[in-house]
Amino acid sequence: MTGNWAGTYQYRAPRHIAVSTEEELREALSGDGPVHALGTRHSFTDLPDTTGTLIEMSGFDRPAVIDAESRTVRVTAGTRYGVLAKQLHDAGWALHNTGSLPHISVGGATSTGTHGSGDRNGVLTSAVAAIRFLDANGEVHEVRRGEPDFAALAVGVGAFGILTELTLDIQPTYDVRQDIYEGVTWDDLLDDIDAVTTAGDSVSVFTRWADDLGFVWVKRRSTTPESVIPTELLGGRLSETGVSPLGMGDNVTEIGTAGPWYQRWPHFRADAEPSRGDEIQSEYFVDRKDAAAALRAVRAVSPAFAEHVIWTELRTAAADDLWLSGAYERDAFIIHFTWENRPDAVTEALKLIEPALAPFRARPHWGKWHLLERADIERVSPRLAEARAVFERLDPEGRFVNEHLVRVGLREAR
Repeated sequence: MTGNWAGTYQYRAPRHIAVSTEEELREALSGDGPVHALGTRHSFTDLPDTTGTLIEMSGFDRPAVIDAESRTVRVTAGTRYGVLAKQLHDAGWALHNTGSLPHISVGGATSTGTHGSGDRNGVLTSAVAAIRFLDANGEVHEVRRGEPDFAALAVGVGAFGILTELTLDIQPTYDVRQDIYEGVTWDDLLDDIDAVTTAGDSVSVFTRWADDLGFVWVKRRSTTPESVIPTELLGGRLSETGVSPLGMGDNVTEIGTAGPWYQRWPHFRADAEPSRGDEIQSEYFVDRKDAAAALRAVRAVSPAFAEHVIWTELRTAAADDLWLSGAYERDAFIIHFTWENRPDAVTEALKLIEPALAPFRARPHWGKWHLLERADIERVSPRLAEARAVFERLDPEGRFVNEHLVRVGLREAR
């Protein structure tokens, strides 16, 4: 396989090496020329590409080590969230949240600021307590939360080294129930977004930008099997079918019953294909207080692009102190687009969407398709220059530099 998971980007790197141990990784780094880590291939751009050697980390997936006393787990960077989650749950532990896909690797997801949803839930990287990585010379570094450089490196976008292990915060296991509400209108949502996003511990609004809003997917921590589930949400009604309106077959996690957290936080089952495939994704983080105004701005231009949208998902994340997180120092409202595989149409759509979101200082998801470049991102990411300086210091020869990182201002050109 030479392309990303969705088949919508083909890697140009002339050399690929798969590694599964630090010794193999050190050997892969011992040569000359540019290198870059490649995880589970869920980025939609040239972010992980290189003119040199792609080092595939998906085999870097040894069993995790749980420390019950410190309530942490040490996990290899190539481990997929679905694999880690099952191991944690079987041992009586859990993560605070997961992304919608359990197929993504811990190293790749945290490095790009990937997230689930929930007003009180931080992005997945907010659970990272420490990272271990190899630099361009193969030397090992470990950096813990609160230490110098950690806030720059936690969402490090592959710009300074290659992660080998991460330590994550964990908590006792719990159950989650997810339900679908239909009939909530655009007016209802825009008049009281908080009423929707606080309806559960994790809430997603799915829309295609038509007059009909779409539906609201609510996930709630469940304390007992008999927990009372509200039958209404802002005039919308609880769906009684137990079937996701996403229209993606039986790969969606179970709706309408409580079950283990790792089988409910993700939208898609770990034992099935993720999402639909053959798609392009874009995503932007705005300040939650600007959510209604930002949605109105995008909705005003949506007739020009709606036919190319498979789904738009609206989510939230709690503020954090990680320099390159989309939720850095502000509670985030997140506008995600899953597009038909029509690159020219998506480009034209983003030429409308990004100016519409510019007044709200929208930050792009690092692993998804956007048109923003260095000056644009420096305007909305206040610590970008400082993070870039850290990366330059840790990789002075620029072995992890690629075209994408230069374009978005994460590294200086070589």
